[in-house]
Amino acid sequence: MSKRDYYDVLGVPRQAEAAEIKSAYRKLAIKYHPDKNPGDKEAEENFKEAAEAYEILSNPDKKARYDQFGHAGNSASGFGGGGMNMEDIFSQFGDIFGGGSPFESFFGGGGRSRGGRRVQKGSNLRIKVKLTLAEIAKGVEKKVKVNKLVHCTTCDGTGAKDKSSYHTCSTCGGSGSVRRVTNTILGQMQTTSTCPACNGEGVEVTAKCTSCKGEGLVRGEETLSINIPAGVSEGMQLSMSGKGNAAPRGGIPGDLIILVEEVPHESLKRDGINVIYDLYINFADAALGTSVEIPTIDGKAKIKIEPGTQGGKILRLKGKGIPEVNSYHKGDQLVYVNVWTPKAVSAEEREILEQLKGSANFKPQPGKSEKSFFERIKEYFE
Repeated sequence: MSKRDYYDVLGVPRQAEAAEIKSAYRKLAIKYHPDKNPGDKEAEENFKEAAEAYEILSNPDKKARYDQFGHAGNSASGFGGGGMNMEDIFSQFGDIFGGGSPFESFFGGGGRSRGGRRVQKGSNLRIKVKLTLAEIAKGVEKKVKVNKLVHCTTCDGTGAKDKSSYHTCSTCGGSGSVRRVTNTILGQMQTTSTCPACNGEGVEVTAKCTSCKGEGLVRGEETLSINIPAGVSEGMQLSMSGKGNAAPRGGIPGDLIILVEEVPHESLKRDGINVIYDLYINFADAALGTSVEIPTIDGKAKIKIEPGTQGGKILRLKGKGIPEVNSYHKGDQLVYVNVWTPKAVSAEEREILEQLKGSANFKPQPGKSEKSFFERIKEYFE
């Protein structure tokens, strides 16, 4: 089943500002929240769909990729933009509602982060992956070593010296939040805020782990296998959910952002989904015709140069270009024919050329000449 357009999901125009996108998501989150619709699967799916749309459109980089490439820009081959779980969704609420859940203030319920506590999210990591033109054309699996924050194995990520040093917060009773009741002229008003003693985590550490100094995190290295789809381009960003830095005390890991960097090909140039090759032939081959071998992404190919070929002619090798991301459409290889004129000639060559210069066939014939270079380019793209 194909995904709906994210702008349609939130009910906002494509030119919507960040505040409008945030406001639209807030209304949908309250409308379809599981606490308000217990047991309603359709409401839960709408809730997840709205969260996914907000996750993309609220991020300038992801929004730009979505506007340019659609769903493929963020979700190609399992990267980002989809498959959000409830922990990912509820972690957004600190930005949207200023707390763990909109229902803490509206209905007096507990947070939905994890066990009623606020769950921290690890920071994202960014790496560059260099790809050759051949790898881009076919797609590739890359293994990379990522240096990042991982859970301390000594304390199992708690940051505590031992189990007795890690216990429920006495201020909030493990809920991660405290409630205050104030008297106003309209009656009593209840407010909920993050517990100042445990910073919303619901636990206290009385003695720190000596290995991680109480952080619960240490530097580590992980080897990851990244499946990069065919057709990606320079500057495109892909993401792997949960493969960034770990979060302290069992929080949600951050994401790994992969920036695509193209390695220039020695002979071919990329132009969107097409590749370009500049072929240089001498005057004799252009006049008499010949066969030449040229490089392609897949290897070598032999092409025929017809007699009387003019400089600037464009030959097309259909399907020898780059595929579009998540599409069956593939570009072509365009061969630009350039007739090479020698800068210096020998006495014997000069004599031959002088004889040819007087021949009628070697005089320019504008009325019978082929179309101009720009006319041929226009015809090709039309």
